[in-house]
Amino acid sequence: MAYPQQGYPVQQDPMWGFFSAGAAADQQMDAVGLQQALTTSGFSGGYKPFSLESCRLMISMLDRDFSGRMGFTEFRELWGVLGQWKTTFAQYDRDHSGSIDQGELHQALSAFGYRLTPASINAIAKRYATGIAIMFDDFVACCVRLRAMTDGFRGRDTQQNGSAYFTYDDFIRLTLSC
Repeated sequence: MAYPQQGYPVQQDPMWGFFSAGAAADQQMDAVGLQQALTTSGFSGGYKPFSLESCRLMISMLDRDFSGRMGFTEFRELWGVLGQWKTTFAQYDRDHSGSIDQGELHQALSAFGYRLTPASINAIAKRYATGIAIMFDDFVACCVRLRAMTDGFRGRDTQQNGSAYFTYDDFIRLTLSC
């Protein structure tokens, strides 16, 4: 259960209305509820609404208790992260087409601090592009997976030297959970 900050009634938080649009009676939100809340809020703006798969990925990124759902605190955290990703996407969508290409993707991910090889950027672009265009929803899905995989790798890179040991089961759990 996620609790609001002390001294600040949760129902007075401006985010509460968006959260409650998709939350169940127990104040938890699943992927369908998140999709509804983000659509109701108009967060995606001129971009197409988030897919159910992207909403599942967003929940899994913040699902610290592995319930498959999120509370209000996680929703607020997600809102902040999504805002940063949206700002970065718009910054690199220089032609305002609603999509970015592989070069713009590379620049956007570099702005987040990722130092990826051209081969990795190419693989990511092939996974998330439709033709040569990467839409906002796909960019968010890419960012969620990249963040989750990086966090998982860092946790296993005990020497902090860019290499880690994985058992097969550990690898499967890491890659399928993000």
